[in-house]
Amino acid sequence: MSTDSTPLQSSAVINEAVQTLREGGLVAFPTETVYGLGADAQNPEAINKIFTAKGRPSNHPLIVHLAAPEKFDAPQVDWAALLSPWVRDLSEEALQLVNAFWPGPLTLVFKKDKRVLNELTGGQDTVAIRAPAHPIAKELLRQFKGGVVAPSANRFGKVSPTSAADVRSEFEDLLDLMILDGGDCEVGIESTIVDMSSGDKAILLRPGVITPKEIFAKTGISVYQVGEAEIGVANAVPRVSGSLRAHYAPTTPLRLYAPGRVLDALSEFPDIKSRVAVAVWDSESSLVLEDHPSIDVEEIIVSSDSMLFASRLYRTLRDLDEQAWDLILFPEPPAGQEWDGVRDRLQRACFGSGPSSNSHASS
Repeated sequence: MSTDSTPLQSSAVINEAVQTLREGGLVAFPTETVYGLGADAQNPEAINKIFTAKGRPSNHPLIVHLAAPEKFDAPQVDWAALLSPWVRDLSEEALQLVNAFWPGPLTLVFKKDKRVLNELTGGQDTVAIRAPAHPIAKELLRQFKGGVVAPSANRFGKVSPTSAADVRSEFEDLLDLMILDGGDCEVGIESTIVDMSSGDKAILLRPGVITPKEIFAKTGISVYQVGEAEIGVANAVPRVSGSLRAHYAPTTPLRLYAPGRVLDALSEFPDIKSRVAVAVWDSESSLVLEDHPSIDVEEIIVSSDSMLFASRLYRTLRDLDEQAWDLILFPEPPAGQEWDGVRDRLQRACFGSGPSSNSHASS
């Protein structure tokens, strides 16, 4: 497994990564959200390597990552031209979202062009696309001059990686995997996904740090929840990454507790042996757990700021998972769109967590 441990990658390392992609190999690289496991989006054999490496169901679609080849940071990139090989029926509303939020943690779903491989769309007539903001991801995509599919660089259904070390620990057996080290991911959870394929309604398929409220404030476009918009059978929402009930899951059982209900949460798990990690808001005082003297409890302080919480969520789950706790308890996130992304990840992680989480992942 080749890797470079310096956060700022040299042009030689980027060139090597580009050549690896062109030859049909896999390259793990940082984005602002999580690390992705990348392959040439126009190479079906390379795409199949991703599904094999991750243990990912072949009908679970991938996201295509793009970058403008030149002047990427210019105010008015011609995104319509860059999207034309991938997308048909690009609406004005979709282009507004692109110009407002790309590069950044927003994935958009479009009706796919006939040239887009079925291998990456899970056989659907839609394709998901985003433009990452991380400088290494941008430079890799610029130099590659094409689309790269890149699901999170971890085994399917498990906790997403936010550092190069996470990727190395996931794929120790992939000796030919190249890993670009860009340090810790800033956003920390996967991108917001908005479906624009119906042509007239923007529909939220996966929450993230970019919220419907922010989208409306910047563009005037209303983003509907699934079920709010009138969607006929012929226009059913497409399958997208991270939409299964079980996902992002640690091997250690993970549960959420309501405000002030830690003791209740502990009492629900009498089979838990003795060691419990309890995440506590930084704005709260220490827990009082005298009623459970037989339980070894360690408090883990988590931020009450939604952005900081998101940036550390997977790091915290991975660290706790490695410490052989019998149970991990997290507080239920507060109400509000800014918390919807982490709430979504925690709920799916809870459902899939535990020693049998690998079998949950495909449910």
